[in-house]
Parts: sequence; C-alpha cells; structure tokens
Amino acid sequence: MENETITKKPLWTRDFTIITLGSVVSMLGNNMAGFAMSLMILDYTGSTMLYAIYLMTYTVPQLIMPIISGAILDRFSRKKMIYTLDFTMSVLYVIVAAALMRGWFSFPVFALFTLTIGTISSIYMVAYESLYPLLITEGNYQKAYSIASILETCAVFMVPVATFLYNLVGMGPLMIFNGVCFFIAAVLETQIQAKEQYIDKQKKSIENEDLGHIQRMLLDIKEGFIYLTSEKGLLAIAVFFLFSTMSGSASNVICLPYFKANFDNGEYLFMLIYGAAFVGRGLGGFFHYKKKMPARYKFYIALFVYVMMGIFEGLYLYVPVKVAMALAFCVGVGGVTSYTIRISSTQSYVPDEKKGRFNGAFQVLCTAGSLIAELISGALTTVIDERLVLLTFMLLSAVAAIIVIGGNKKYVMPIYNRNM
Repeated sequence: MENETITKKPLWTRDFTIITLGSVVSMLGNNMAGFAMSLMILDYTGSTMLYAIYLMTYTVPQLIMPIISGAILDRFSRKKMIYTLDFTMSVLYVIVAAALMRGWFSFPVFALFTLTIGTISSIYMVAYESLYPLLITEGNYQKAYSIASILETCAVFMVPVATFLYNLVGMGPLMIFNGVCFFIAAVLETQIQAKEQYIDKQKKSIENEDLGHIQRMLLDIKEGFIYLTSEKGLLAIAVFFLFSTMSGSASNVICLPYFKANFDNGEYLFMLIYGAAFVGRGLGGFFHYKKKMPARYKFYIALFVYVMMGIFEGLYLYVPVKVAMALAFCVGVGGVTSYTIRISSTQSYVPDEKKGRFNGAFQVLCTAGSLIAELISGALTTVIDERLVLLTFMLLSAVAAIIVIGGNKKYVMPIYNRNM
C-alpha cells in the first residue's frame, strides 16, 4: 500500500512545471545557437583540428569547475545559482552577437568566449542536476527524467532550423535569440518556491567548526570523492561513463566534419542520421513516461544498451545513409533508456546534501573523458582514416561496459534495480 500511495503523488507540481518550461526555452535557443556556432567555426577555419580545439575550449572548464561548484552548491542555494547564471549567459550572447553582426570575428577571441560559456555551463549543470531531483515527487523519478530526455530530443530538432537560419541570416541573430531564451528561462526560474532544506542541514553540521571558507571548500571536495569511491556501484557507473563520454566526444569531433568534407551538403546527411537518433530518443522517452520499466530487469537492459550503442555508433560512417539512420534510431531508443535508468537511479540514491558533490565529481570524470577524446581523436584524424578512429572509440566504450558495469554487477544492480 505504501508504494501505491507514493506513485499516486502528482508529478506536475508548480515547481516542476516551472523548471520544465524553463528548460524548454533555454534548450531551444542553446541547441540552435550551438550547432550554428559549430558550422561557423568550420566555415571560417576549414580544419577538423581547429574544430576540436574549439570544442575543447568549452570542455576544459568542466575539469575544474564542477568539483568546486559541487562543494559550494551543497551549502548554498542551487536555485539562485541557476537563474543568476542564466541571466549572465543572456547578456554574454547578446554582446557577442552585436560584435559578429558588425562583421568582426577572431578565432582566439571566440575561443575565449567559448571558454567562458563552458565555465558557466559546467557550474550550471551541477546546480541544475542537483536541484531538479528535489522538485520531483516520490515515485515519479523515471517519469520526470523521461520528460527531461524528451525535451532534449525536441530541442535538437532546432538543428535543421539552425542550419537554415545560419545560411539565411548569419550567426548574430541566432545568438540574440539564444540570449532572449536564456533571459526568459531565468525569469521563470526565479519563481521556483521549493525549500532547499539541505542548506540548513549542512549549516548545522559545521556550526562549531574552525575552518576558513577555502579550507571548508577543499574539505567538501575531498569528501565528495571519498563518498564516490566508498560507493562501489556509483564509482563503477562513473568510470564507465568516462569511457562512454570519450566515445561520444570522438563522434562529435569526427562526424560533422566527415560529412561536410566527403559529401555535397554533408551537414544535411549528418542531420538525417542524427535526426533518426533523436526520433528514437523521443519515442523511447514517451514510452518510458507512459510505462514503468520492471525494476528487476533494469541492470540487464542498461548493460545490453551500453554494448549495443557502442557497436552501432561505430558503424555509422561505414554503411549507407539509410542503414546508418536505422542504426541511429536504435541508438536513440537505447540512449534514452540507459539515460533514464542511470540518472533516475543515481539521483534518487544519493542523499540531497551530497548531490552537488556527487554530480560535481561525476561531471569531472565525464569531462576528463571528453577532453581526452577531443584531443586524441582530433589529432588521430590527421594521420588515420576518420571512420577507423570513430570505430575504435566506440568499441572501447562497449568493452568498458562489459568489464566495468558487468564486472561490478553486485554493486551496480542494487542501484539500477530500484523502484522509484
């Protein structure tokens, strides 16, 4: 009877509706501007290596900022951090848009801008991921995260719009649109009313402590990694996602330049393949919103999907476009399934007062994998066939799933196979 009562609690509370609407607005603008920025860099430089450097400038801050912000966000308001950063991003995008519309562009300066928004985004992600589960009612974690995945999928359909508008009006107007989206999201987020009770709990834990702010922050960072390493299941999941992120980042570096270099209107072929993946994600997310996965099978479902995705994504550049689209559709369905299992399980498992530090440490491991892959894959494409580089990274992810997740079954299974 207790479980029945929990599942009957409404998901669409006032705060959850607000955070969802804010996410929709910001993701629409960010996905459109982000893809257009990639096209602009490729048009200006024509270099896969410089494109990789551009991606790295966004990624590098995520090696440092999440562990710092995670420690801070376990003691201060995550809500205030979220809307403050959104207001900041709004201003930055409008300023850079004005410069671009005057015909001014410099790759080093634009890389500095990307470094700045990468820093802000890395802090925002930890804050958002740590606040979001606090706005979900008990028993609705799978539904909530399936919605988040559907929204991400819908936002990616702005990519073809971005390509059309970029070719039509240029980068500046798209950045202004993104700035407006960030502003609207920030205004919505100021209306969230949830009590962040973990703040009082953390204050009481250090009432008579004789430590400075820097010492306390460093100790919090240390405690975050201690917590992660003490939880063998969480550690195995985090280590696997280091490899998974490596494969995804290699794909980001290789695929778009490959299609642009080898096909007329290659960016549209790229969109067809990855559009199929996002159709799969959308349908998969809708399925998980309507139907709850049997808890006892979640571990095996996740493991199968991890291996399948590595193999299928590694074949994208070797097969005809229609076959690649079919593979991508399967990857999309699998991706939303694994995402829903992983994030709903870990975020409901980790205590509220430790979510910031856990998410920060997890983000750092994933970012390390992303940065390594961006460096290595970008360099390897100058001497080795791009298709082989991508296949190697993807197979490495599949093998890591078998060894790291499968090899730690007794620790990961209790986390994944939970009723939420």
